[in-house]
Amino acid sequence: MSFGFFGIQFGFALQNANVSRIFETLDAPIDKIPILWIAAPVTGLIIQPIIGHMSDNTWGRLGRRRPYFLTGALLASTALFFMPNSPTLWIAAGTLWIMDASINISMEPFRAFVGDMLPSEQRTTGFAMQSFFIGTGAVIASLLPYVLTNWFNVSTVPLGDARIPPNVKWSFYIGGSIFLLSVLWTVITTREYSPEELKKFNAAEEQQRTEDHKPVRETAKIPTFYKTGIIWIFAGLLLSLLTWYIKAEAEVYILSIGLAAYGLLMIIAGIYKLSLHRSNGLVTILTDLNNMPATMKQLAVVQFFSWFALFAMWIYTTAGVTSFIYGTNDTKSALYNTGANWVGVLFGVYNGFAAIVAFLLPVLAKKTGRKTTHAVALIAGGVGLASIFLFKNPVLLIIPMLGIGFAWASILSMPYAILTGSLPPEKMGTYMGIFNFFIVIPQILAASILGFMVRHLFADQAIYALVLGGVSMILAAGLVFWVNDVDDPRKKMYHTEKN
Repeated sequence: MSFGFFGIQFGFALQNANVSRIFETLDAPIDKIPILWIAAPVTGLIIQPIIGHMSDNTWGRLGRRRPYFLTGALLASTALFFMPNSPTLWIAAGTLWIMDASINISMEPFRAFVGDMLPSEQRTTGFAMQSFFIGTGAVIASLLPYVLTNWFNVSTVPLGDARIPPNVKWSFYIGGSIFLLSVLWTVITTREYSPEELKKFNAAEEQQRTEDHKPVRETAKIPTFYKTGIIWIFAGLLLSLLTWYIKAEAEVYILSIGLAAYGLLMIIAGIYKLSLHRSNGLVTILTDLNNMPATMKQLAVVQFFSWFALFAMWIYTTAGVTSFIYGTNDTKSALYNTGANWVGVLFGVYNGFAAIVAFLLPVLAKKTGRKTTHAVALIAGGVGLASIFLFKNPVLLIIPMLGIGFAWASILSMPYAILTGSLPPEKMGTYMGIFNFFIVIPQILAASILGFMVRHLFADQAIYALVLGGVSMILAAGLVFWVNDVDDPRKKMYHTEKN
């Protein structure tokens, strides 16, 4: 059931470890790299709730979620083959947009898939198994450029008129093939439960719940779309004026435009719902967004700061390590490419450690609770990310990567294990898509402001963006204790023993 994530993470790992390198190789200025990454979070913001809503309402020969696994895999594999052959920077940025949209089509239903297929007491293990396959796939994908060079003598510098080194190109070719084959394995070997079976399972599970940990249902009234929309449009305009006043770079306007666009969508939804008395996917998604269960709202804040840290790491680790530790910004030099290859190894280390820790997480959660486990993991990750600044020996960077790997394993499993117990089963896909808003919104914020901060606050020293990310992750750890885990298995055990 989770094996497809092995291939999906090949796509994400190759993207995370090598796209900034490709952008730099195609002459992107260091402070412009975040804006080039904006495609990834914007695509996720748009695609994931739509795919989640559609998959909730799909049932065909391939089932409910599997048609989306397969469609996304075919598109993403094609984009992975093309990405390292991008002739210009703008084509590379456009290919990233297509690639990320395709990966999201495959990935988003996988989260709901586990919620569909497993009862409450097995979901922590189910999401931990996803973390294992994510970590394993990412290890191999992140190490590919290094392995191809050091084991198979594939060149690490561009040949002839080419801009991208052969070892990077072949890594993407291999990754695209594995992506498709892994997802095909899940599509072919896994049987989904029918809507009728799921309804029976959910009814039986509901009867077993006590009042202390029933899922939170939609209790809020239909939101006042017009009022909410006007508030967000005003906030977007006010932020735009502030951006203009301080003469910030153009990319900072992305955040203000996003706020205003959300407000406009709310007004459009209001017209459909309140004036025309009609409903559609947009109205449903925005209504569900405003009626999120309390647990989901609390987890959203934790996710915001966790993923801001991760995006800072993915954007700036290559630039930070090559300039701060290897002492070069020359993307055509052997020294730069040696440093960039080592970043791939480091990413492989944290993903490999995450794959190992994934098996430990259910044990820790059973002993200490899911919230405590997640908080400890985030502290380890935050300290690890911030401490990269303290190391001058590239080999010693493996140490902070272990902390980041611990956090990464938990980020991929614990929030989802906590979340699924608070969601209405019939809206699992929609709410999983909405939950990903709080992954992509901090990424959009990072893409909007990190370049500005690196240039004006950090004197073009990318390493300080990693320190900022570490602080953000530690803040997320503190916010975990604010979350109400309404479906905590430890509560169920307590009530069973008490009764």
